[in-house]
Amino acid sequence: LWETKDAEGEEWGDRLVIAEFHKKIKDAFEVFDHEANNTVDVRFEIGTIIRSLGCCPSEGELHDLIVEVEEEEPTGYIRFEKFLPVMTKVLLEKRYRPIPEDILLRAFEVLDPSKRGFLTKEELIKYMTEEGEPFSQEEMEEMLSAAIDPESNSIRYKDYIAMMVVDDG
Repeated sequence: LWETKDAEGEEWGDRLVIAEFHKKIKDAFEVFDHEANNTVDVRFEIGTIIRSLGCCPSEGELHDLIVEVEEEEPTGYIRFEKFLPVMTKVLLEKRYRPIPEDILLRAFEVLDPSKRGFLTKEELIKYMTEEGEPFSQEEMEEMLSAAIDPESNSIRYKDYIAMMVVDDG
């Protein structure tokens, strides 16, 4: 019979999953490790790395993650050794998963009570800045540039959702 557990009692399959996560995290981290010294700039790159790994934390959740991986005396940089275990745990726990397509559609439909199938740029800006957790200026500009059709100056939200949704397959 095959042994399915190692000396520490961990399943071999779990170890393979963890090894795969470690490789993905290292590969994503290295893209932004410009000095090749196992550090990345906390302000510009950490959110991009986390999102490139399929996680979609809110700004508040991202801030909490940064606090967790920062040094006692913040240097402005995150070290790979501190980032790896925290990010591995996030991936194992499937935290910050993207919102499913049907829920996104229902959310847009709530903002579009007359069921036009689109929101104007002005409506979208109003919702993004005045409702719920407000978007930062940078987040708003990023979303508008990706979402707004320049010809109609509106967002056809079904098309936008189809473009945004990550296929977990």
